[in-house]
Amino acid sequence: MNNKYKPHLVILPEDDANRQIALGFENNEKLNSRVIQILSEAGGWKDVVKTFTDDYVSKMRQYPERRMVLLIDFDEKDYNYRLDYVKQHIPNDLEDRVFVIGVSDDPEELRRNTGKSFEKIGETLANDCAENTNKLWGHKLLKHNKAELDRMIISVKPFLLN
Repeated sequence: MNNKYKPHLVILPEDDANRQIALGFENNEKLNSRVIQILSEAGGWKDVVKTFTDDYVSKMRQYPERRMVLLIDFDEKDYNYRLDYVKQHIPNDLEDRVFVIGVSDDPEELRRNTGKSFEKIGETLANDCAENTNKLWGHKLLKHNKAELDRMIISVKPFLLN
């Protein structure tokens, strides 16, 4: 990432599988990888929340052009609980720049379902964004992200695409 005062996207992944998906996304040639920063994995979905609130809320206020993705597993049974929990920890003044997305079960299930590596999944998701398609975002394990994705596209697409 070149300049923190220009529009940029920071991705905070829950675990290594999500980090690999983010890497595949970032490495897609249709995206401007210079405006994306992928952080180290937090270790768990509640750790994502803790890391965000402890380390990034103040930085988001310092850099008003920063957008942030909290990339978590929803583990199917806890989807609404997890989404509500995470959103409750996003300050009101930042909610339009923070996005909570992830696989409704876990990334391993998505990998099994698609037959793609984690990085290939990320690359395919980036293609969907660049081409305004829903080929993989429409998958049963990802389609719950639609509302967050719609918000995110408006916010990041202007600076994310090459």
